[in-house]
Amino acid sequence: MKTASGAFLLVLLAIAPAGAATVTNKDADTAILVVVEGESRMEIAVDAGGSESICPAGCFLTTPSGDRIGLQGDENVEIINGSAVVK
Repeated sequence: MKTASGAFLLVLLAIAPAGAATVTNKDADTAILVVVEGESRMEIAVDAGGSESICPAGCFLTTPSGDRIGLQGDENVEIINGSAVVK
């Protein structure tokens, strides 16, 4: 059941609504982010120079440097040197 739920969440992330937070990786390497929404925890890889839409209804985000931030779902976040810069 957890696998089906995880797959469903990944599909939802792929078609995230306009209100989702956008994460852009400004680093030269892929950034692995940990996203916690409610009781669901997943890892998302953002390629160097790439962007992903996450957290349409808010979440907690942990960056490669260990930064942990709360997002409402409408922020623009840049990953710079493994840390989050919220704009």
